[in-house]
Amino acid sequence: MGDQLQNPWRGVGLDDAGLMPLADAHDVARLLQRCPAHAPTPLQDMPALAEKFGIARLWLKDERARMGLGSFKALGAAHAIARAAAATHADDLQEALRDKTYVTASAGNHGLSVAAGARLFGARAVIYLSETVPDAFGARLQAKGAQVVRAGADYEASMLAAAEAAERNGWTLLSDSSWPGYTELPLRVMEGYLQLAAEAVAQIDRAPTHILLQAGVGGLAAAVAAHARHVWGAGPQIVVVEPEAAPALIDSIRAGRVVDSSGPESCMGRLDCKTASWIALNGLARDADLFMTISEQAAQRGAALLAENGLPTTASGAAGVSAVLDGLALPADARVMAILSEGPEDG
Repeated sequence: MGDQLQNPWRGVGLDDAGLMPLADAHDVARLLQRCPAHAPTPLQDMPALAEKFGIARLWLKDERARMGLGSFKALGAAHAIARAAAATHADDLQEALRDKTYVTASAGNHGLSVAAGARLFGARAVIYLSETVPDAFGARLQAKGAQVVRAGADYEASMLAAAEAAERNGWTLLSDSSWPGYTELPLRVMEGYLQLAAEAVAQIDRAPTHILLQAGVGGLAAAVAAHARHVWGAGPQIVVVEPEAAPALIDSIRAGRVVDSSGPESCMGRLDCKTASWIALNGLARDADLFMTISEQAAQRGAALLAENGLPTTASGAAGVSAVLDGLALPADARVMAILSEGPEDG
């Protein structure tokens, strides 16, 4: 069993809470109406798994085919870039950002979203990858038109290199994390994730009693939690799930501020983030009920279990569900919603 912490800030937020996540998805929906690749993803009802877990219902919001990019991240950076394009009022949106270059670091799907968004609106994308990111992922980015640069031994080092390149070249840094002084674009990235939450609300036939949200820097979890509170109020118990190797949010909640965490490399690569997003932490301090970490073994068992039930994914994609395998106590009448956040790495 991993670490668990009841949120002492629930309903109030941190004493020095700054910018909060947005909660209203209407602006996102209006923009997506103009995107030919957009279609809602399914909410899978999983009665066999619910029975196995000893609960009443289990729904999985299945993001594996989101906009052809294989992950919920398709809604994030691409949405932020689309907002910038729309703000130009250009007659031809496909050329609206032809003079801009977006740069970021990525350990996975965020880079694909930046690359796809830049390509749609005529911008250039430069993606920094650490030495640990597989060559196959670099090839996928290049196929989307992005320039790939290798820098650093880990994600944090590659992000520092991307930020330095942005400053040096006058490029636009588009991170999915946030910190004091860097909030506008990450707020818009998180706003894009509200589409996922709004779809789930429309698709579900009864309000959930529990919502399980995996977290890296926390952007997805904070956006979904904010929308869930907006729609359902205090009712659902919201659980934030992180790798034991990267307890960025749970450590920060204990400290009452953003702190750097530490740990070995995790098999939950998309969630292996050692520092939380400032905006996400502020929102989750207000909206989440429980923070917990899960073991590498539990995450791998969760991914295997979902594959056995016809839903192949990664350890990161299964992390919310895996919390049930690693000590999360749920009552027999629980109605649980979780997110299947990405497809398998070879998919």
